[in-house]
Amino acid sequence: MSRWAPGGTLASNVEVTAATVQRGDIIQLGGQACRVSDLFQLAQGAKQLLFESGELLTMHARTRLVAVRMQRRR
Repeated sequence: MSRWAPGGTLASNVEVTAATVQRGDIIQLGGQACRVSDLFQLAQGAKQLLFESGELLTMHARTRLVAVRMQRRR
């Protein structure tokens, strides 16, 4: 599902894996929305996500999460 967000961006819910997660994705964890600020590649296809709040999350290669991805309209 896609919807308009303020500022001329398009927000859409996407399923992300360690291979598809991007900086700027917003992932809800424990009822709190966390924005990915940096990514680190780990062994066997895993990634470690650093959130703006300072928390770290390790996504294994088969982990699937739902995220909100903002895309600017051109």
